[in-house]
Amino acid sequence: MDQVRFDYGNLMAPRVEGGTDPDALEGPLAAAFERAHARFERRRDDGELGFLDLPYASETVAQVAELADGFGQWFEDVVVLGIGGSGLGGIALRDALLGPFWNQLGDEERDHFPRLHVVDNPDPFTFRGLLERVDPARTLFNVISKSGTTAETMAQYLVARERVEAAVGADKARGHFLFTTDPASGVLRQISEAEGIPALPVPENVGGRFSVLSPVGLLPAAVCGVDPERLLAGAARMEERCRTSTLRDNPAGLLAVLLHHADDAKGRHIHVLMPYADRLRSLAAWFQQLWAESLGKARREDGTERATGPTPLAALGATDQHSLLQLLMEGPHDKVVLFVDVVDPGEDVAIPARHPEIDALAYLGGHTLGGLLATERKATAEALRREGRPNATFVVSAVTPEVLGELVMLFQIATVYAGALYGVDPLDQPGVELSKRLTYGLMGREGAAVPEIEPSDTRWVI
Repeated sequence: MDQVRFDYGNLMAPRVEGGTDPDALEGPLAAAFERAHARFERRRDDGELGFLDLPYASETVAQVAELADGFGQWFEDVVVLGIGGSGLGGIALRDALLGPFWNQLGDEERDHFPRLHVVDNPDPFTFRGLLERVDPARTLFNVISKSGTTAETMAQYLVARERVEAAVGADKARGHFLFTTDPASGVLRQISEAEGIPALPVPENVGGRFSVLSPVGLLPAAVCGVDPERLLAGAARMEERCRTSTLRDNPAGLLAVLLHHADDAKGRHIHVLMPYADRLRSLAAWFQQLWAESLGKARREDGTERATGPTPLAALGATDQHSLLQLLMEGPHDKVVLFVDVVDPGEDVAIPARHPEIDALAYLGGHTLGGLLATERKATAEALRREGRPNATFVVSAVTPEVLGELVMLFQIATVYAGALYGVDPLDQPGVELSKRLTYGLMGREGAAVPEIEPSDTRWVI
């Protein structure tokens, strides 16, 4: 039985008002997917979709496992320095597979694996606070930047390097750093080779937001005891399921086609991913970057301007039933909601039968918190359907490494299919380059032009 199933019934007419015509899945939408699949396969053949090869990279897995085994027992804390795809994927794996309270567990409860921190923003309050809490002499810093020029990450590296050298001496400091970077070039590779700091490779054809199943995400998880082979086994299973050009048999194809159709034909531009499990909250944030940075392009590959494009939104059930649900139910008809339902939540919590005289409490007794959460997801999906609000559900057996691998691969493949349907390149990110260039110039990087920033008109300042 598949550990990840895609129930898209609530996206289809007549089950939901304004849903997709089922006949279209055999007609125009199937034809559109065949073209997108062909484009996908050409990119695979050209070696552009390196993330598809990651589940089968046994040599890399062995290297990750060796370094994880070597470092895992040496350090009390592992601090990952990375931003965007270099941080969000690691956070998603940590929260899902280690649990939200990993760093608060005692040494024996963690089987003496280290605490894991991911610092994905150069906020001085946060970074200073972390550095004051960890012992530099007992901390490993995993610096993740493919180019080695990511301003935020490299600034954090320089700060951490100085702290470690002050604690253990310059000659021993290199033993507290591990780089994850380009296999052949870049600043971190240069430092690695000059100083003997170990480095793991990010394949040249794997971009940051597609890198979670590379050493970028595997090493931080493995150093805390997660078996990377289980993650990759799930990813491989999903990659194989998505090889078919038959739309109805391809879960990633269905996701891409239905979301593109909802956006392009129905005006539903906002795509909400709402897992009903705290452990998957960070996965929704990871998906938000994947969908936004891959598909938020002003121009198509043929040079024409685009009129529409999707906006992803991360949410959490049942928490956001009390914040977003009013908008989802009665706001503009511009949203599709994607739920994640976890069949086995793990160790459940029974709700005691107390206060039988109070109707508002008596009915809860005899149920479980997991059962309540599952019921709320089901009720929310049905409520949305009755109001003509399309939604779908990913049903997963449990939160396991295999399931995480399947979900990650499904979303990544769907993103590339969606890029073909929208006519954009999902692998680049031209929209962020201007901000980077302005930052370099304002910070005084050699060779970068110092930009003129137009000051605010004092009329608009109070």
